[in-house]
Amino acid sequence: MDRPWIKHIPPGNPIEIDIPEISLTELFFQSVEQYSDNTAVSFMEKRYTYSELGKLVKRCARLLADEGIGKGDRVAIMLPNCPQYPIGFFGTLLNGAIVVQINPMYKANELMHVLKDSGARHIIVLDDLLPIVEAVIAETDVEKVLSVSLEKGKCEMTKKLLSVTEADFTVEIEPAGDVAVLQYTGGTTGRSKGAMLTHRNIVANTLQSAATSRINTQKGKERVLGVSPLFHVYGMTSGMNLTFYNGGELILVSRFQVTEIVDIITNLKPTIFPGVPTMYIALLQYYQSHPFDLHTLKSCVSGSSPLPLHVLSRFNELSGTKIAEGYGLSEASPVTHRNPVSGLQKPGSIGIPIQNTDAAIIDSITGEPALLVDTPGELVIKGPQVMKGYWGMPEETRQTIQNGWLHTGDMAKMDEDGFFYIVGRKKEMIIAGGFNIYPIEIEDILYSHPKVLEAAVFGVPDQYRGETVHAAVVLKPSEGITENELKDYCRKQLAAFKVPKAITFESELPKTAVGKILKRKLQEKHIAHSN
Repeated sequence: MDRPWIKHIPPGNPIEIDIPEISLTELFFQSVEQYSDNTAVSFMEKRYTYSELGKLVKRCARLLADEGIGKGDRVAIMLPNCPQYPIGFFGTLLNGAIVVQINPMYKANELMHVLKDSGARHIIVLDDLLPIVEAVIAETDVEKVLSVSLEKGKCEMTKKLLSVTEADFTVEIEPAGDVAVLQYTGGTTGRSKGAMLTHRNIVANTLQSAATSRINTQKGKERVLGVSPLFHVYGMTSGMNLTFYNGGELILVSRFQVTEIVDIITNLKPTIFPGVPTMYIALLQYYQSHPFDLHTLKSCVSGSSPLPLHVLSRFNELSGTKIAEGYGLSEASPVTHRNPVSGLQKPGSIGIPIQNTDAAIIDSITGEPALLVDTPGELVIKGPQVMKGYWGMPEETRQTIQNGWLHTGDMAKMDEDGFFYIVGRKKEMIIAGGFNIYPIEIEDILYSHPKVLEAAVFGVPDQYRGETVHAAVVLKPSEGITENELKDYCRKQLAAFKVPKAITFESELPKTAVGKILKRKLQEKHIAHSN
């Protein structure tokens, strides 16, 4: 196939890379051996060298083995960014088990779905979230709960790790076939699906990501601002795995608070920042009233959702660097595209396919290739980072991966230089602040309210979050409820980022002749009234 993007790979960066047939834990322990005395993780006042982190991972593997966890078992991790995350993550993998990533903002019904669907037998969870786990555990396969506290001296996991010896066993892994991570992602026709990411998928994407920034990264020298959530596939790869592969220091931050991030940038001087648009916007807003030095950041990446052009140009101006916009999705571990770190960059584009990755635009109806430059169609991707499939969903897998090509559901176009641009979504997914939100899940909650007759959820443009959630609701005859009361109802059953920012009450919803609600008309109406 024609690959016009090849000529724009910066000199010094490879066109193709070799992907070794090793497990993700083997890749991790290579760094433990090579950078043993370097700081691997820092969190508040605590620092762990690679050697110390490696020993804790082996203790975690022993602890899980003693509790009956073996190859193929699923261990859920429901934590904010903290040292226990990589310890639990790699400890699980060292046992040959599978990590189930869980957003710590999930409510009980969301958590129950993931635990039941994955069949997780263990869960490592923040102590503050124990009531949510306890509310659903009886309806799941979970046998053991290991709690984590961020308060000094109160962490059950730490105490148990110190009571066991380091694992001295190895589990045979078939990198291309054995699943390392179940990364749950949503859909427009039901509950979230578990993308099966194999050891080879994640090893490949880690090395691919390293290859895109080889010319401006010094192995063993970088300090990475790790505020993007590790439970999110972007934070897992571009934050944790890439940092460890390069022998860098991962500065973990449990949640984004702009004053804390500014303090870290000022005092700890990270050199690399994998962020999302809302973070860059917040930093610029803070800078307007409290200027601070951004010049220690030599490499910045933006993912998860489009970055407004004025934010990109202003941040680049203040930092002296170039934010490299990219693209990815859970089903691809996640990175598939990135703007080059040097040479030609095109603001507003997602860049070019990364090493060992092919991408094409196809007609979303016929499936035929879109032969003309700048012709919109569906973006499809092929590469070693593409998932094995969806957990327990063979038909969904067949629909999504066809002849080796991952059908993203995103509408895009490619220019004559091989740079790709996202122009819309085939799916109804909303991306708000870097989080994927699927309308049907929110609609199900709204429909469960006894006063709601009809509901439609859609995304509307938002300068800060990219998009926000809007709901249009028709109440049952003679019923009344306020917008805030309905939002409160949603808050009790949905993570905060999924709760509609605005709810409008309609007398009726526009529909097709067969009764399908026309969300596009509702969206257009809202945007027109907002302008």
